[in-house]
Amino acid sequence: MAETAEAILEVRDLHKHYPLTQGVLFKKQVGAVKAVDGVDFDLAAGETLGIVGESGCGKSTVAKMLVNLERPTSGAIRYKGEDLTKLSAKALKAVRRNIQMVFQDPYTSLNPRMTVGDIIGEPYEIHPEVAPKGDRRRRVQELLDVVGLNPEYINRYPHQFSGGQRQRIGIARGLALRPEVIVADEPVSALDVSVQAQVVNLLERLQSEFDLSYVFIAHDLSIVRHISDRVGVMYLGRIVEIGTDAEIYEHPTHPYTQALLSAVPVPDPEARAHRERIILTGDVPSPANIPSGCRFRTRCWKAQERCALEVPLLAVPAAFRHADSPARHDSACHFAEEKQVVPPEEPDHGPAGPHGGARLYRDPDHP
Repeated sequence: MAETAEAILEVRDLHKHYPLTQGVLFKKQVGAVKAVDGVDFDLAAGETLGIVGESGCGKSTVAKMLVNLERPTSGAIRYKGEDLTKLSAKALKAVRRNIQMVFQDPYTSLNPRMTVGDIIGEPYEIHPEVAPKGDRRRRVQELLDVVGLNPEYINRYPHQFSGGQRQRIGIARGLALRPEVIVADEPVSALDVSVQAQVVNLLERLQSEFDLSYVFIAHDLSIVRHISDRVGVMYLGRIVEIGTDAEIYEHPTHPYTQALLSAVPVPDPEARAHRERIILTGDVPSPANIPSGCRFRTRCWKAQERCALEVPLLAVPAAFRHADSPARHDSACHFAEEKQVVPPEEPDHGPAGPHGGARLYRDPDHP
């Protein structure tokens, strides 16, 4: 990723609140589930932004709003400067060609009554200007070949494929309209580890071939680090820390990020024996009853009175504002402090991915 690249997608103060009501005939709103509660980030052209966090923190809700499967309660989603939340249905249909989604579950995201050819070719029915009818079969076969499947599989049904193959079909469907942005919502979480490697490497290869930008949502921190240029950490509807993969993994400053990283399995027994394990106390608060001030304070070992009174801003902490250090990145904590909890990666001179990082996963089809 080029750091000076222009933002292709800008998300500003994004909210999604689901009303809680009482009554049968006369319903009255008594509260709201704040699934997403003020999210800000930019996505540059050609960049992969990873979003991580515990289950229920709002990652998938953000993904659905980016592709307009959910309408935001408030906030802005700008694609090339155009606010998608204010577009008419006709204008939005044209823009949605450029932002596509790969879903989490390859078993339920494909219609079992449709052939692979119909599934991948369905976007052409909605946007017929992309491919004339006589050209669609060839286009679909080309897409099958691109994602590593036999083009002759075009007349088969989803039940005839494995989980990894189904996810490749889902990726081919996402590529059909030649989008610029792909939102991948936990695309490998339902797959075996060996198959995860193949799908992750496929996504990396396709990014360079099709000039794609990714929003990659997952809870597996090692996969996110492998594929992402920048990483945003979400907690209870908000991003609490964001920076490059090296800044987040090797120089985290937010206590929640440090706790998450301390739970990552470390393969080296010696390093594992000497690292500190951070155990959080208490449960994640309900998004219908978010704590005042810092929403992480009820589980944080650093919490003080100020944390209950003031909402920390997502900005470079004052302690690092004038420092020339990787810890100088945005973190929403009043008492941000650098703490290394994951051993730094060893330099690798072997095959590398498109972002310059070591190739952690080896795809047998694409060595």
